[in-house]
Amino acid sequence: MTVVAASPDVRIVDDRDPRDPEVRLEKLFDLATLAPIQERDGSGVFTARGFINGARAVAFCTDATVMGGAMGKQGCQHIVDAIDIAVRERVPVIGVWHSGGARLAEGVEALHAVGLVFQAMIRASGRVPQLSVVLGPAAGGAAYGPALTDLVIMSAGGRVFVTGPDVVRSVTGEDVDMESLGGPDTHGRRSGVVHIITDTEDEALQTARDAATLLATPGTFDLSLIGPDQDLSALLPENPRRAYAVHPLVEALLDRDTFVELHGKWAPNMVTGLGRLAGRTVGVLANNPLRLGGCIDSPSAEKAARFVRMCDAFGVPLVVLVDVPGYLPGVGQEWDGIVRRGAKLLHAFGESVVPRVTLVTRKTYGGAYIAMNSRALGATCVFAWPGAEVAVMGASAAVGILHRKRLAAAPAGEREALHQQLAQEHERLAGGVSRAVEIGVVDEVIDPARTRSAIVTALAAAPPARGAHGNIPL
Repeated sequence: MTVVAASPDVRIVDDRDPRDPEVRLEKLFDLATLAPIQERDGSGVFTARGFINGARAVAFCTDATVMGGAMGKQGCQHIVDAIDIAVRERVPVIGVWHSGGARLAEGVEALHAVGLVFQAMIRASGRVPQLSVVLGPAAGGAAYGPALTDLVIMSAGGRVFVTGPDVVRSVTGEDVDMESLGGPDTHGRRSGVVHIITDTEDEALQTARDAATLLATPGTFDLSLIGPDQDLSALLPENPRRAYAVHPLVEALLDRDTFVELHGKWAPNMVTGLGRLAGRTVGVLANNPLRLGGCIDSPSAEKAARFVRMCDAFGVPLVVLVDVPGYLPGVGQEWDGIVRRGAKLLHAFGESVVPRVTLVTRKTYGGAYIAMNSRALGATCVFAWPGAEVAVMGASAAVGILHRKRLAAAPAGEREALHQQLAQEHERLAGGVSRAVEIGVVDEVIDPARTRSAIVTALAAAPPARGAHGNIPL
């Protein structure tokens, strides 16, 4: 039994199966706006038009009450038609998934039909926002459907896997249950398949509404919404060597209660998400010093690269908050493809045409300086807070290498003072924010209290643009 709130004062008891696709899509769309695209049938798929926060959208839902939502020729054609309608009408398309995959009884015909769904998703990639909401098992072909879309949201009951536990057990001998194989923690923390995890189905559908609105109704920059100056540097520790969580800074920079974090538990040393800044949807990337000191590693480079390309594909301006000591060193990182996967981030920023502003809060060193939306990669504007460091490496570490012999020859009691003196000289000559401003790779050192106004003004002044490419799941 489902209880539906028809208005604040009227509650209607709905005796329909909560897995019924109409029940699910009615929760996704604004009240009383659902309009079926095709009549209900035995295809295992239901499609509809409707409105989400007043904006048009298209959705499809696999019907878990019919053969477990298994996908056959007819049902797959409904999905293809829905996606094609969304592309023609330039509106988001949301897929609600609860399916065991291709219908076994239809054999290769069903496999071909599922492949046509994939092809439709690929055609739509980068043209209209595609969101997936996984509310139950999404197995086999139904696993790759969500994976091809821009954002994947999973409720606690969601499961995504190519082959189920029984097949895994019979082929590999591994004993695993459905949740461990493809549940929220697996895909939200370990694999990175899922962008957002929610506790309930209703929360998952509401999150899809919020995300679709940010992408489909981006708004415009309104300078009157910047608000009073706020010293955002007060959110960082006084000791520049102390780690901190970057989330409070991100949330203070954006309009209140608008930040939707993506991949919050996967590669948490890089924070990515959507929100509004002075009324306009923006994408935010930020190094998170609380995790791995904010270093870029293989998963975080890949996470950031895909996010940049998604924002570029949909014309979403980018704000990049930088506090990075470099790439994470180690044999494991090299073997895990840090060069290949780090290159994805370089390519993503270098290819991007949307307005994108970088703010260096404390430091940016080495190759990570380049990768985090540097002037060399085409940043629209690069700001820095006073005292920020821009260098190949920290001045103290650099001096330890460049002046190793001189330091070793100094009396033990004078060595520390000499090290500090040489570090200050090195920062003045080869690094530091002053030199970066002098050569034009940092536009301006700004008062932290002016952070919002400086970033909004720079983004608003830049001509809007949108990348002409798809959003391949890197």
